[in-house]
Amino acid sequence: MIDLKTFGDERGFLTPIEGAKDIPFEIKRVFFIHGTKGKQFLRGNHANRKTKFVLVMPAGSCKIRIYNDKGTVEEIVELNTPNKGLYLENMIFKEIYDFSDDAIMLALASEQFDAEEYIDTYEEFLEENDD
Repeated sequence: MIDLKTFGDERGFLTPIEGAKDIPFEIKRVFFIHGTKGKQFLRGNHANRKTKFVLVMPAGSCKIRIYNDKGTVEEIVELNTPNKGLYLENMIFKEIYDFSDDAIMLALASEQFDAEEYIDTYEEFLEENDD
């Protein structure tokens, strides 16, 4: 987890995020996940060969299930505050689930989108880690 500095007063709060300063890489892509319509939806469900991520919840909450390369769940993390970010290295298989109805997830990525770097099944992920 990464603690993000938050500044605030009676007007509200500001949480700045600067690449290679607040997070451990230069930001090359930013995207939002929103409108998930609740708990039944699963996002992620893949690994990335090159891309590293920091995931932040500006609103709402969700859980991230992180799998190791031995075929088991390594950790489940709940994101539910805008001043914490979950740092995920490349080659981490993750499932994002249990979104609150008001969930908005901000994803900061180290690489631009490249469909070829996605590992779409856990079985393929285990095979690549077995090499």
